[in-house]
Amino acid sequence: MLSVLFAAYKKRRSLEEKVLKIQKGDNVLRNELIQSFQPFVAKTVSSVCKRYINDSDDEFSIGLIAFNEAINKYCSKKGSSLLAFAEVMIKRRVIDYIRTQSKGPDVFLEGAASEEERGTPEFGDEKSIEEYEQQLESEKRREEIKAYTYHLEEFGISFSDLAIASPKHTDARKTAIHIAKLLVQNENLNNLLLTKKRLPVKQLEEMVTVSRKTIERNRKYIIAVAIILNGEYLFLNDYIKEGMAE
Repeated sequence: MLSVLFAAYKKRRSLEEKVLKIQKGDNVLRNELIQSFQPFVAKTVSSVCKRYINDSDDEFSIGLIAFNEAINKYCSKKGSSLLAFAEVMIKRRVIDYIRTQSKGPDVFLEGAASEEERGTPEFGDEKSIEEYEQQLESEKRREEIKAYTYHLEEFGISFSDLAIASPKHTDARKTAIHIAKLLVQNENLNNLLLTKKRLPVKQLEEMVTVSRKTIERNRKYIIAVAIILNGEYLFLNDYIKEGMAE
């Protein structure tokens, strides 16, 4: 299960790297990416229209334009994957298009709970999109924590262990995070951590000013932070940033 989750993270990172190249001006790659994700666009548009959509439909063209817009506006630092972000953009643009084409109040739009809500200006675009994005973010957090839990278990650490092992004082927490960063930045020590599943305490002692006892006392916490830094844990990385900022 863990290997599948990390394969998904690796795939997401590869996609984000392509988007970054496109945003820098690689239009050949842009066309290739849009072409390869046409089935995704068609499926997303179909979910809004509640009918099969093919490449001859106007709604499909709107979806492609929205997907291209998502490529231009996407920023991985905001947490969501490109596809999650693109899905929101596509649905928003298609809903807007259907509304402009509607000649009556009874046109069905996905997400509208009642005729009154469909007629309310603030319903749909901003409110429903915001709620949808929040739902996506919650799902991504759960998925990330699940993957992280499996990874921790490989080192014999559980979340309950972390609750006990986490440094209580800000300075101690910052020191432990700093040690974890030094560890990950050192290729040899990082490989030793990942292959041997143990913290190279002796080598770390030579790199920092704190005592061996301090490193060993915070062993589980340092490993836990190093795992986050080694993986594609976008939400958990924010926790590390907050820990350093306190």
